[in-house]
Amino acid sequence: MSNTASITTAPDPDLDAWFDRRFTEKMAERDAAHTPSMTIIATKGTLDMAYPPFILASTAAALGWDVSIFFTFYGLNLLKKDLDLRVTPVGNPAMPMKLSGRDLPLPTSVMTLMPGFEGMVTRMMRSTMDRKGIARIDELRDLCIEADVKLVACQMTVDLFDYGKDEFIPQIEQWAGAASFLPRALAADVNFFM
Repeated sequence: MSNTASITTAPDPDLDAWFDRRFTEKMAERDAAHTPSMTIIATKGTLDMAYPPFILASTAAALGWDVSIFFTFYGLNLLKKDLDLRVTPVGNPAMPMKLSGRDLPLPTSVMTLMPGFEGMVTRMMRSTMDRKGIARIDELRDLCIEADVKLVACQMTVDLFDYGKDEFIPQIEQWAGAASFLPRALAADVNFFM
């Protein structure tokens, strides 16, 4: 049998209340000092797929967020000096088509076989966007640059496609691989893959 006596003390309600209050205050201070962050991985280089990363990035940056976009594979086209982005029905089965306000009931498999279709659709989309006052991609990209969105080009993809760095805008913050970008994504509050 043990001679050790067990000492039990009743919890101090004043101390518990003080700790709960102090903890709440400290968490509120931490949250108030936190700058939200977002990373985006942009993998597509078509006109229609160029909008989501730049719209999300410019909006978040305008709200005071710290934003980085990692451009890889065909997404690198969005960082080129000369933007020649097109709309393509290939790989886009949900592509809606309207002519004169009416739905055009053509399957995308037929659209892809029609000569000149890609150019026609690209012109139609640009015309509609201009008419509705939608910013062009180069304007959205400039907004991101002005708002200090960090533009990161995938060095592996640059090497893979034999691109020269002179083909790209000078505002690229970093030429890096996935291993360099992942810690930034890990620390971010929001991550998108597009």
